[in-house]
Amino acid sequence: MGWPYRLEDWEVALDLGEGFALESGGNVIGTAMWWPYGQTHASAGMIIVAKAAQGRGHGALLMDALLAAAQSRTITLNSTDEGFALYERRGFVTVGTIQQHQGVPTQQHQAPPSSLVRTMTPSDAEAVAGLDREATGWTRPQTLRKLAQIAKGHVLQRGGAPRGYAFCRLFGRGHVIGPVVAENLDDARALIEAALAPLGSTFVRIDTAASTHLGPWLESIGLAQVGEATTMVLGPQTPATGPARMFALANQSFN
Repeated sequence: MGWPYRLEDWEVALDLGEGFALESGGNVIGTAMWWPYGQTHASAGMIIVAKAAQGRGHGALLMDALLAAAQSRTITLNSTDEGFALYERRGFVTVGTIQQHQGVPTQQHQAPPSSLVRTMTPSDAEAVAGLDREATGWTRPQTLRKLAQIAKGHVLQRGGAPRGYAFCRLFGRGHVIGPVVAENLDDARALIEAALAPLGSTFVRIDTAASTHLGPWLESIGLAQVGEATTMVLGPQTPATGPARMFALANQSFN
């Protein structure tokens, strides 16, 4: 299907969530996954049906199984154009647009001073979870713990207190930077600069909501927009409490 996920990326996704595989003739022809965030929220993704098997109701079968497993949770997903009608028929509504930016940065990036952005430590876990909850309305400690194990973490601080965070990890064709949570655009850029600094001329991907207005800057540093997805929600949303905001996703599939 042209999706760049490595086996390791699938293993991380499955370690954090659960899902379904559809088989035909001994071959997997479709998948759907979801990730619980407590008893009230979840995200869904990696919903794929092989091209040769599309148009036969397989996507609907997978999606209905996923919804039944998630029970009454509010579910967020990022839809391709192909999947939009499937989700809309099940009550999902559009709430935004995700822009996929990627490429090799056109210049070497300098890390901000350590007084502003420093390396994340295990003692930051509670503060990072709180910032994430402010930005998303979700409670997802398992996801954050896993990311802390497999990614390089950065914390932006003021007055000795964490005010934003970012993770950077191996993913797909190179690295992905996300989640990035910050209180404003300048802080988000500082966190991304900290993540970019040690990478050099490496392929990087960042998935960001159009509403963050981060896209023009990403374009200016060589990370071109190569695609879009529609963010959709089924059920009542829990509003972000702020001031922290989500500037980049962990990746498009599981937010």
